[in-house]
Amino acid sequence: MRVVVTGGKGMLGRTLQQVLAGHELLVADLPEWDILDAAGFDAKLAAAHADAVIHCAAMTAVDKCETETDLAYKLNAVGSMNVAAACHRNGVRLIAISTDYVFGGELDRPYHEFDVAGGAHTVYGASKFAGEEMIRRHCPNHVICRISWLYGFGGPSFVHAMMNLADGTRPVLKVVADQHGNPTSALAVSRQLAMMLDRPELVGTFHMTCEGEATWAEFAQEIFRLAGKEQAVQPCTTAEFPRPAPRPLNSRLEKRMLRLCGLPPMPDWHDALAEFMKLEF
Repeated sequence: MRVVVTGGKGMLGRTLQQVLAGHELLVADLPEWDILDAAGFDAKLAAAHADAVIHCAAMTAVDKCETETDLAYKLNAVGSMNVAAACHRNGVRLIAISTDYVFGGELDRPYHEFDVAGGAHTVYGASKFAGEEMIRRHCPNHVICRISWLYGFGGPSFVHAMMNLADGTRPVLKVVADQHGNPTSALAVSRQLAMMLDRPELVGTFHMTCEGEATWAEFAQEIFRLAGKEQAVQPCTTAEFPRPAPRPLNSRLEKRMLRLCGLPPMPDWHDALAEFMKLEF
């Protein structure tokens, strides 16, 4: 299969290049491919004769989105519109990456795909939801994959940040313990996306986080345990680490659509993290 990966130089894009090595991949990233150049992107996609586009390109710097709002909406909404329209015009299937931030984070259970999104409290989340809506409007043959708490080869990620901080100079690390989510391996996501490529009949929105849940503090403790590091972790509150963009207290995602469509479940986050730590560190 001939697959274009936008944002192919990013963390997920790099992992996709490894997992999808059996396909013919075109890494679509700046400066050669620009999702804000609608005509240029359309022309490149037409010339590529692609079977599918995996759209990873996005502005993911959550705090920066709060101050550079126009850029966030240009990249996450207008850029996604351009990619979706080009895919539809050229008869190319679109698989797009989205985020748990499209939800408000107040629910007392994991969000599933049939919960109403759009209640984001951040520019990042609102712009990504706008991008989802552009994709739904302009390219019927699409799959939207929501992920969260992602880590992968080379980073940057929470795993890499914790490993760097645990250098022996800090007796105790304070880590937030009132936010809950699903630590998710880019490798696990890439494997699931590979299966999606083999199921061309599937359309709609799918959640693709690893199974099981944790707080950031619990996530950090498991990182240190697997790395064999004697690093103490002190749980703290979100209020102790104020950020320009408020972090959702609940980032948990239920994988209902994977289950309903008979797709394999995502791995447990403990197992996925253990595999990653062996390969990366």
